[in-house]
Amino acid sequence: MTEHPRRPAALRRVRSLPPWSLLAAGAVAGGLLGGAYGALQPPVYTATAYVVAVPTEKSDPASALGFAQAYGRVATQLAVLGDAQGAAGVPVRTLQRSVRTATSPDAPMVSITATAPSAGLAADMANAVSLSLTEHARSSRKTTNVELQQFARAVRPTDPSSASPALTGLVGASAGGLLGGLVLLVRPRRERETPAATAAVPGQAPAADLHGAL
Repeated sequence: MTEHPRRPAALRRVRSLPPWSLLAAGAVAGGLLGGAYGALQPPVYTATAYVVAVPTEKSDPASALGFAQAYGRVATQLAVLGDAQGAAGVPVRTLQRSVRTATSPDAPMVSITATAPSAGLAADMANAVSLSLTEHARSSRKTTNVELQQFARAVRPTDPSSASPALTGLVGASAGGLLGGLVLLVRPRRERETPAATAAVPGQAPAADLHGAL
């Protein structure tokens, strides 16, 4: 018969470790990697400005609500961002990547949110886009009978909106522990040793046969 090759010593050591060691190793490794990612990634700041649609004497609140939804979609178009790039101090491509808008089905309000690596730049971009949007709305006020006014300017955020190293480390530890648990589930079980009481000794009958003979 062909003998199986011996398993590497490292593999035998890994299989000899207690099951909880895989969970602990995965959690520690994931926590270290997550904490390092949180510490090395650049901070991100978020600032939000708000504009509100106001109906004129020839319109009504329902029309203002509908135009607010439309202006929320127009705010990120090239025409609005092109006029805002000068006041924001960044090119249009940066505004397209960093500015998002949101509207409410119950209130004629548009929120303009900008993200940037610095707090001042985030506030400047949000305010520049909101100002450009109100200017575009003012030019078509006679047609829409709705005026867009600035409700709240964006202020410089005091803290970054990106995840802290402690949070990313906690997420990494959870993911590492989960991965260690999955490895533990698929790891082959140790070969069970035959109990000494039932082991057959060469030249000696099994214990069950001796009991029957008696």
